[in-house]
Amino acid sequence: MSHLNTSPSNAQISRAAISRMHIEMRHLLIRGSYKPVGRSGQGMMDALLAINPAIYGSITDPEKVELKGLLYVFQRLPQGIEQCRYVKLISREGYEQSEFKAFVPSKRRRNCYRVDEEEMLIEMTRGRSDVYDILTHLTFMYNEAEKIGRNALNGRNQPGRTWNMLKKVVSQKQLDAAQQKKAVSYLSTLLGRTFSETAIAVAEFDKASKVNSLYSICYWLGKLSLEEALDNNDREITFSAALREHLGHHTYGERWANNIKKALYDRGLLNKRIHIVSANMHSIINTVYATNALGKSYKAMDLLSIAQKLSNENNGKLMNKIRKYALKNGMFEVQDDSGTNIHVQVIDLSQIQLDKLPGEVNGALSKTESRDVILVMDYAFGEQAYETMDELLKPYELEDREIKMRIASINIMGKAGILCGAKGDIMIPNAHVFEGTTDNYPFNNELNTEQFENIGLRVFEGTMITVLGTSLQNKDILRYFLKSSWKAIGLEMEGAHYQKAIQVASKIRKSISSRVKLRYAYYASDNPLESGSTLASGSLGPDGVKPTYKITVEILKGILS
Repeated sequence: MSHLNTSPSNAQISRAAISRMHIEMRHLLIRGSYKPVGRSGQGMMDALLAINPAIYGSITDPEKVELKGLLYVFQRLPQGIEQCRYVKLISREGYEQSEFKAFVPSKRRRNCYRVDEEEMLIEMTRGRSDVYDILTHLTFMYNEAEKIGRNALNGRNQPGRTWNMLKKVVSQKQLDAAQQKKAVSYLSTLLGRTFSETAIAVAEFDKASKVNSLYSICYWLGKLSLEEALDNNDREITFSAALREHLGHHTYGERWANNIKKALYDRGLLNKRIHIVSANMHSIINTVYATNALGKSYKAMDLLSIAQKLSNENNGKLMNKIRKYALKNGMFEVQDDSGTNIHVQVIDLSQIQLDKLPGEVNGALSKTESRDVILVMDYAFGEQAYETMDELLKPYELEDREIKMRIASINIMGKAGILCGAKGDIMIPNAHVFEGTTDNYPFNNELNTEQFENIGLRVFEGTMITVLGTSLQNKDILRYFLKSSWKAIGLEMEGAHYQKAIQVASKIRKSISSRVKLRYAYYASDNPLESGSTLASGSLGPDGVKPTYKITVEILKGILS
């Protein structure tokens, strides 16, 4: 007699661990504080180890410190956080007007404040996804710190010679070549890594912006771990009362959206057809303005060549020239003090000679000159996408009346992890499925694969998974998304949240037309199923220029046609 196999799959175990970790995070938020290696923190650490996220590599190894993952999180955490025994997550509470210096991580826009030698404040204004993201990074950081602390101990359970030698290295301002080799050797022992792996990591940390040296980070992580283990000098994470009160209440999104609507109303643009574009802050203005702004030598160049030239790290002067030209020719920026950290540009097409646009886009012009408005908003983060889009699509309340916005199209250009291709490829979704829920959002995408044929990139069409956090995905879950009936082509963090806000506005509130055009396209920033191709392996760099430019052109052609 045959028996059904009822044991859970690795993917099911991992999904249960993600759910458990989020429940634990919500519980700790309500409680207000926890110790990262205490009982509550250990629950989160155990869940993270059970998930074994692809982005954190060797997190489950009890001795080897994960170096690429460590660099990834320190580029998203404030510089010097490894030196702080106390970390406090806050909302916007007036520190921006104080004399405290704001530390902004290089890869994540959030204000952070060093109160004293032991305490760091981290401002959370992007909703729950932001809080979950930072707690995941912190949990990983403390897990690796415990490895360093264990590796530093000798057989008598005391800090050994290697640890004391690293302490001397950190106290020196400069090291000569011979001293550097010795320092790497000491460091490799404490990290549980080979000499060559450690030397490469030291160089990578030195190149990274707003990140301390790997020597300093290793020393301070190990120091605080040892002091807690040997002297009961505990580390602690707390959440301010204001943060716990504001989470989920759209406090920042409402303020942000009202600033935008007021700016449009004051300029007489609120009654025009508006095209919302969620993208980076340079793609649209470079495509619209660069050819005319940069002078004769650029007029003969095609848009891709210009985009590749502008992507060079030393393009500051050219980018500034384009921005100044745009501000004089139909574009303005909405000054934002809401705390969302989402910048906004508005382009009034009636102020532009559309026949002078680059040939790649002006071929799509309709017969009558466009009087529409393009509203470009920077990338949102996770659940913040729902908060900002939901508030933006509401009518503008002016004294005793409501003014509905004439939204003509909503266009989302994002970067996402791809499951069936490689970095730089393009994904065209026809549905978003929200991980861990029954929420799914099929829609009619005005973009299609035929528009991206013969461009030298692979293009995939299908379902996108909106995940709770890219830092919490492992290969078992990702293979399930790819191989199951979902047949997902990629994963990202905002699509389902945007779709939820759009459907609420068009089908329930009726604040926008149900005929609004939707255009979604993503370019692949990583393939988390391939070793060496996760987000921790580094940014796309020049490989991201072509897909970004191609998607931008197709979005603009759709808006102008």
